[in-house]
Amino acid sequence: MVQDPLTLYKLIVLYMLDKVKFKLTYSQISGFILEKEYTNFMTLQQVFSDLQDAELIKADTLMNRTYFSITSEGQNTLSYFGNRIGDAIIHDIDTFLAEKHLELKNEASITANYYKTTSGEYETELIAKEREIDLVNIKLSVPTEDMAETICDSWYNKNEAIYKYLMETLF
Repeated sequence: MVQDPLTLYKLIVLYMLDKVKFKLTYSQISGFILEKEYTNFMTLQQVFSDLQDAELIKADTLMNRTYFSITSEGQNTLSYFGNRIGDAIIHDIDTFLAEKHLELKNEASITANYYKTTSGEYETELIAKEREIDLVNIKLSVPTEDMAETICDSWYNKNEAIYKYLMETLF
């Protein structure tokens, strides 16, 4: 077992990211760790910061969501020290990922972002991915930031219906 708790928490994050074939959000990882009461919020913030500083994980932020993936250096680190994670914790992680796999994947596969264009309008980009391949990539220009935010929020809630509508209409 790991002597330093901070090291254990870092290995837990690396293990979680290594076990999935898609990016996980900060809220997905922290939700698991905090729910299991492995550590507290402040310590977890330090863990993510340390992992990023050491370039063991990579962060991508879209809208209010931060997506994390493990780097090759993170995979190397995990291969050397992953055996220091206790069997009970590995079981907890594996169970969580198995039970929530589809939910986690769907959440990470759907992204929405917007930005202000040089013309003063806002452009939204709505993406649905599967295995890192874009299934749908829609760009819409709208006149206000409120409209752009509403479209992005709606995409998270209605992307399946929109994709189905497009497929039925186009084919």
